[in-house]
Amino acid sequence: MNRAIKTLILIGFAALAVNNAWAQDIVSISEGNFLRGTIQGTDFSTVVLKTDDEKVTLYTAKDIKEFVWNGETYVSKPIVLNKKSTYRFFKLIEQGTVNLYEIGGGTGMAEQPQPKRARIRPSIGIGTGTGGFGGVGLGGGISFGGGRNSNAEPVRRAMPSTFFIEKINSGPMLEIQVEGANSAAKTQAIKNALLQKLTNDEDLAERINATENFDAKMVRAYVAAYNAMRK
Repeated sequence: MNRAIKTLILIGFAALAVNNAWAQDIVSISEGNFLRGTIQGTDFSTVVLKTDDEKVTLYTAKDIKEFVWNGETYVSKPIVLNKKSTYRFFKLIEQGTVNLYEIGGGTGMAEQPQPKRARIRPSIGIGTGTGGFGGVGLGGGISFGGGRNSNAEPVRRAMPSTFFIEKINSGPMLEIQVEGANSAAKTQAIKNALLQKLTNDEDLAERINATENFDAKMVRAYVAAYNAMRK
């Protein structure tokens, strides 16, 4: 094998190693404080990460900033449910002047693994980090005990798709229920939410008002068009 061929092979292995490293999922605990591994699943209030050392750790939405799963970002944000403030992970669909998030959908989302008789103990070795949240890294994840049950397969669950639309300094996020939006009342509720956030665009407002039925692709297209005009 000549030197040129050996060099090409080494370059190929190096590129593969780099791709594999960057293909890993990420849990961002705070600014500059993150872990790489493989996301095992999420139920939008918790996420489970398996690191290269086979350690499986559960993080709650209130304790971390965001995570990246298969190249898609899920952001932890506060929300009021049943008159109580809590945190959930929102999948970032469109980002710009207006942000569009999604919870649920037909994407094969997985719940956290459910190990049998697994002992739960606080995780260690996360590190304190620096930066956001007052400069204190939050590493209060929960580790499942060892054994084969720690590798339990994630439970797949189909969840109805719900969008949330956000525009900074324009009030709280608004919920947009796309699935089943075939009634006049639901269609009008979607129009109201879009018009409240996608402001100062008469052409877009006319198109929204003229729309008789909405689906997920259409809602996303309206937000993307609005952001594109403001880049």
